[in-house]
Amino acid sequence: MRLQKQLSKKIGNVEYPKYVIVIKPSIIDKLGWKEGQMLESVIKGEKLLIKKDKEPKKE
Repeated sequence: MRLQKQLSKKIGNVEYPKYVIVIKPSIIDKLGWKEGQMLESVIKGEKLLIKKDKEPKKE
C-alpha cells in the first residue's frame, strides 16, 4: 500500500491537499468492496482500521 498526497483544489494562492491510500485490487476483491462504496475509519493508537460503512440511514 502507498499513501499519496494530491492537490484537491487551489483557491488563490492557497492549496488544499487530500490524501489517498492505494490498495491492491486483490485486497479489494477479497474484502468484497466496490468502487464508490462508503467506508468508515477508526483510529486505534497508531493504527487505522478501515471497514465498510454501516447501511445508509433511511429518512
